[in-house]
Amino acid sequence: MLRTRAAAGTVTAALVIGVTAATVPSSASVQPGQLYVAPWGKDTWPGTVNQPFATAERAQKAVRARTARMASDIVVNFRVGTYRLKASLNLTEAEGDSGRNGHRVIYQAYGYGTPRQEKVTISGGRQVTGWQPDRQLKGYWRADVGGLDTRQLYVNDKRATRLVRGNSGLAGKLKLTENGYTTTSAIPKTWSKPRDIEFVYRYGYLEGRCGVAGISSNSKRTTITMDQPCWQLARGLYGADALKEWFEVENSTSFPHKPGSWYLDRSRPGRHVLLYRPRPGEDMRRVQAIVPVVQTLVSGTGRPGRPLHDVAFKGLTFAHATWLEPSQPAGFPAAWSMYVRPGNGEDGTLLTVPGNIAFRTTERITVEGNRFVHLGAQALEFSKNSSYNVINGNVITDVSDGGILMGVVVPDLKGINRGNRITNNWIHGTGADYRASSAIWDTATQETTIAHNQVNDVPYTGILSGPSDDLRDIMRGNRILNNRVFRTNRLLADGGGIYLRGEQGKSFTDGAVISGNAVTDSKFTPEWNVGIYTDDSSNWMTVDRNVVHDYVASIGGCSEEWGNRPVQNVRYRGNFWDDAVPEWLKRREFPGAWPPADEQNPEQGCGDPHKLEFAGNTLLPAANPGQACAGNPGCAAIVRNAGLLPPYRHLLSTP
Repeated sequence: MLRTRAAAGTVTAALVIGVTAATVPSSASVQPGQLYVAPWGKDTWPGTVNQPFATAERAQKAVRARTARMASDIVVNFRVGTYRLKASLNLTEAEGDSGRNGHRVIYQAYGYGTPRQEKVTISGGRQVTGWQPDRQLKGYWRADVGGLDTRQLYVNDKRATRLVRGNSGLAGKLKLTENGYTTTSAIPKTWSKPRDIEFVYRYGYLEGRCGVAGISSNSKRTTITMDQPCWQLARGLYGADALKEWFEVENSTSFPHKPGSWYLDRSRPGRHVLLYRPRPGEDMRRVQAIVPVVQTLVSGTGRPGRPLHDVAFKGLTFAHATWLEPSQPAGFPAAWSMYVRPGNGEDGTLLTVPGNIAFRTTERITVEGNRFVHLGAQALEFSKNSSYNVINGNVITDVSDGGILMGVVVPDLKGINRGNRITNNWIHGTGADYRASSAIWDTATQETTIAHNQVNDVPYTGILSGPSDDLRDIMRGNRILNNRVFRTNRLLADGGGIYLRGEQGKSFTDGAVISGNAVTDSKFTPEWNVGIYTDDSSNWMTVDRNVVHDYVASIGGCSEEWGNRPVQNVRYRGNFWDDAVPEWLKRREFPGAWPPADEQNPEQGCGDPHKLEFAGNTLLPAANPGQACAGNPGCAAIVRNAGLLPPYRHLLSTP
């Protein structure tokens, strides 16, 4: 069963009261501009250090009562513990959540920035208790969870995995139909509760999923009927021939039982049952099992001309949010972090996977020193005309999709997002469920700085700069500086360490600058990935003093001559690279991997890039480029300076 908030709060309070007595300043019962929240508090109390509120929602109400007459910053201090949200914490300009009179509203962990900073978690999850051994599935435990729906489960702070079956083993003839598949194999009819099953499709840089509507059979064949409109949308996005193969099938107790696997039985409405097979050493009578149920932990919104502004979040952990859209009949036919829904046009409407923490139409929002973990969508989003915001010194990991999303987000095709800074963040282990995602995606912005971040161990692209479509006359003055990027493209091809596309300015003066980055060690997809990837319509970019090696290709891209989408006006100066080129691609007389035009399909292939400039670049030996770089003072200095600045490197030891 789900553990109630009151019960959880009682246990937490017992743990916290002893700490509080030793840390509360005796003279701090009333502090101007300071509010306090604690698991042992009460929302009927005044929110002082000795009589704190119990919930973030009550603290927000107190903030709103004070912002109109602010004479100093308002600081909401969260004491050690976990705060479980019943619904999203919504901050809006209209309701008075912005700072005023040149001051800010700050939500932070108590003691932020000091050695005594306390550990605070803002959670959208619920604890599951009452586990009992399941009588039918050997090795599984079960818990009644009412009407709960979720796509993730975390046990003892580790993500559990859904039951999975690989794509092999369907002996017999398989045929694609307007509604799904037919096969002479009898295996699918043995799959229990087919309406919970999802097919996962993976092609190059694409990954999506569609649910099953039902499975039926006769003496000659088995029919797999897929969910609609997902099947129709997937056929339009991937092509019918591609759907003849799938990567894996998920979410049935008929699939191999592995420790750490789980399944949510939703066959009886309002009486769902959660099943879990423990890992070695896990005692289900003592484990902490958390299911995320809230989809947006924090949202901040303004309106045109009146953005939400001057708010900060510091030292908090944001955890346990889900995202249920892929469970709908339209499923998740997806490319990058975008998915298709029925809409205008034959191919439907593209939407973007949202942030579990999302700010739309905001200015001067600071997100600093936080941790984003166990999230079911993208971690953090800034969009819809959001400017001069700062994302600094955060850790983002174990996220179902991407890490940071910023800019003009589809279906939007216009907007101004100016002067934002993404700095000193460590982003790793993203794309846990939806792999075609980027750790950082700057979709279309102006004067954005992405600097001194570390991105590693991600399934697809590290840093993506550029919109999904050709949105011209938007991007200019962006800087990607001194980032450390490695072990990208661990699962998907046709991406890169730093992936660029689109018109980035009108000249080199206001174009994009990619400088001082170390992009290495990512030969996981043998077909095609690129360290610094200037793709299709890339225009006005300076690639200056970077280190790039151990990708399938160091630099290059597809210059799409058709549709006026060539790669042009890119200059490479003072870089160190191994100039790797895949075996299937002939080298040009200039550096980089540049696929040629397709003579049979000139409107679908690549072509010659235009107006490339090369000056002062150093070729590293293919046999051991990393060792050669370490022995070259200029190359070694770039690597040494890339990634988190010294005051932030302690984050790399964050669990």
